[in-house]
Amino acid sequence: MRLHILGICGTFMGGVAALARELGLSVEGSDANVYPPMSDQLQALGIELMQGYAAEHLQPAPDLVVVGNAMTRGNPAVEYMLDRRLRYISGPQWLGETVLAQHEVLAVAGTHGKTTTSSLLAHLLESAGMAPGFLIGGVPGNFGVSARLGAKGAKGGQSHFCGKSDSDPLSPPAPLLRPFVIEADEYDTAFFDKRSKFVHYRPRIAILNNLEYDHADIFPDVAAIQRQFHHLVRTVPGNGRLIVNAHDEHLAEVLAMGCWTPVETFGIGRGDWQASLIEADGSAFVVHRRGERIGEVRWPLLGRHSVMNALAALAAATATGADPHALLGAFATFEGVKRRMEVVGEVDGVRVYDDFAHHPTAIATTLAGLRARVGAARILVALEPRSNSMRQGAHAQALAPSLADADAVLLLQRPGLAWDAGRVTAALGGRGSTVPTVDALIDALRGQVQPGDQVVFMSNGGFEAAPRRFVESLRRH
Repeated sequence: MRLHILGICGTFMGGVAALARELGLSVEGSDANVYPPMSDQLQALGIELMQGYAAEHLQPAPDLVVVGNAMTRGNPAVEYMLDRRLRYISGPQWLGETVLAQHEVLAVAGTHGKTTTSSLLAHLLESAGMAPGFLIGGVPGNFGVSARLGAKGAKGGQSHFCGKSDSDPLSPPAPLLRPFVIEADEYDTAFFDKRSKFVHYRPRIAILNNLEYDHADIFPDVAAIQRQFHHLVRTVPGNGRLIVNAHDEHLAEVLAMGCWTPVETFGIGRGDWQASLIEADGSAFVVHRRGERIGEVRWPLLGRHSVMNALAALAAATATGADPHALLGAFATFEGVKRRMEVVGEVDGVRVYDDFAHHPTAIATTLAGLRARVGAARILVALEPRSNSMRQGAHAQALAPSLADADAVLLLQRPGLAWDAGRVTAALGGRGSTVPTVDALIDALRGQVQPGDQVVFMSNGGFEAAPRRFVESLRRH
């Protein structure tokens, strides 16, 4: 079978391409922006990449067109595909039917932390000898690839049902299947399928990490997102497991809509799985499960949000039958994920990070974790409002408070931003300013930076390679 993937250089669709190639299919694809690192990964797999969305790219006709959710009506390739009645399918549906149906699926959903939690869960299962498959919206440091099929694993585990006591009968064991970890995104599936991607995944174990308002381009309010999360809950079987943030009221409301699956909750000082901090920056903590002390975790990540991600991953791995005590040592060897507080360089005592945070809550928790680690050292933030919600101004009022731990903020105000970034920086009390271009941002940062500073670049896009360009600028000057 020959597949043509529209939007192949996106992280998700690139992972789909890698899995299809690993299955032995002939894979090619096109994208508006063919550039590293995804282009390098795909070309190394022998996948032909085509720049743009020309109709000619679908000639001769492939056996199947796999359509990414960035595709819209009016796109030349989409119009040609429809006019010529080519066979097509969305990326999530292809993944669900072709790959996930053959695995025990562990889905990681939530507004924040999906990529880190998915990567950590895959790492824990790997340390337990399960050799999981995965498709993750980033590149986990422990694996070096964003997707793979994995090998045969094992399972088991126990739990309790929604709203019931620990003494309730336990769910029956699931069939022996290979584990597969999937980052479960609530964004819509395709131009012809407006359901969230994760409804296609049919997990047996699902993490519900958190739920806040986001994706203002497709969701009118948080209730619309809750409905999609409940659609996911409806697909998890009675012999599966839901791993749910015990602090999140929006998730509690989702479960109150109806729940037919055993639930375990997690939290800091709350829930079935609990953490108590040893270090204020979250780099060390103790884990208890329903009063039983599991042990201590010491690892390189920062922040209370990272501790929450760790609890969720540990609970999910345990639900597959892994021994939680034996998993604790693996946390120390977790290498994180590219662009999640990734240190890209250090010059004359100035440490530079590249981070994917693009929602006020993620910004605030990330900076709070860094502040706990570095104490009184100055934190400088370079922020690109790039997500659809950010560009539309859905988070504008919450942005200044989320930057409370920053000593200085440079906000990139590109032409076409739907709101005045200057109002945000004005609310920072002299700690913020706007810049019109990345070049101006780098110059301004270089003029402010001092030895010992921590400089954090935050964007969910490429940011024109600003973090690495800034490091090079420091080295030159």
